[in-house]
Amino acid sequence: MKLELRHIRYFLAVADERHFTRAAQQLGIAQPPLSAQIKALEDELGVRLFHRVPQGAVLTEAGIAFRRAVEQIPGIVEHAIHAAQRAGRGETGALRVGYTGSAKFHSAVPNAIRQFRRRWPDIALKLVEQNSIDLARALEDDMIDIAFLRPPSVDSSDVVLDTVVDEGMVLVLPASHALAQSSADALPLAAIRDEPLVLTTPEAGRTLFNVAVEACRAAGFEPLLGQPAPQIGSILALVAAEFGVSIVPASMRHMALDGIAYRDIEGAEASVRLALAYRRGDTGIVMRNFLIAARPEMTAGK
Repeated sequence: MKLELRHIRYFLAVADERHFTRAAQQLGIAQPPLSAQIKALEDELGVRLFHRVPQGAVLTEAGIAFRRAVEQIPGIVEHAIHAAQRAGRGETGALRVGYTGSAKFHSAVPNAIRQFRRRWPDIALKLVEQNSIDLARALEDDMIDIAFLRPPSVDSSDVVLDTVVDEGMVLVLPASHALAQSSADALPLAAIRDEPLVLTTPEAGRTLFNVAVEACRAAGFEPLLGQPAPQIGSILALVAAEFGVSIVPASMRHMALDGIAYRDIEGAEASVRLALAYRRGDTGIVMRNFLIAARPEMTAGK
């Protein structure tokens, strides 16, 4: 006979009830098959587990020892089944989410993360902030699972890119600048042709750098590059300190830093794409659940 979980359940039921008939009723089976299964278990173990007495059944010394050894097994199995089912639904596990410095300012990113955490609170979520180039590399090297990044930095057929939003660009000016004093809601990009343009370095943010520079060229002038910023958040501090002006994604308006002013760009078609990137063929349930949480934000962003 092969020892199975049901044999342990049968044994424990008889041990608890101290009676074969009551144990059979508890288990929902007939008494003769139960007695036969206990007899087969005893034969397999080579010991008597119960003394059959007129009042029912009493554990032998071997039965007492066997009960101590196996009484936790049904609970352990139930816990394992529950754990497996939760993992299969993506309710437990871990997810590594990357995002760029500029992406975190767009509402779609914190909204997606918040919705995911509310629906799947037991997932261990690790957040990683890097530039898009490093995030793309981390995806390919399996260092992260999914990332909000700028697509032009990704050059791999192994990465899927789902567009979150095509985001417009705006001017950011020192609050004391004459252009910031203008009552116009939008300014022509050519108005900053003689102003130092504060941007991140291409290494720190190639996509935003290229979009800003190309927008200036499309407006008919070569930008005068000013003090480089180590990251996009630093751009605002440098502009507030009057190192120059800048062109940033519109979501940066959420950063209401003292000493700066935002203006739309008149007639501008310059935009920068924000996308959700993940490895092609990655069918992990936790990652798919994150896409479910992010999808409404992606639709709203468009």
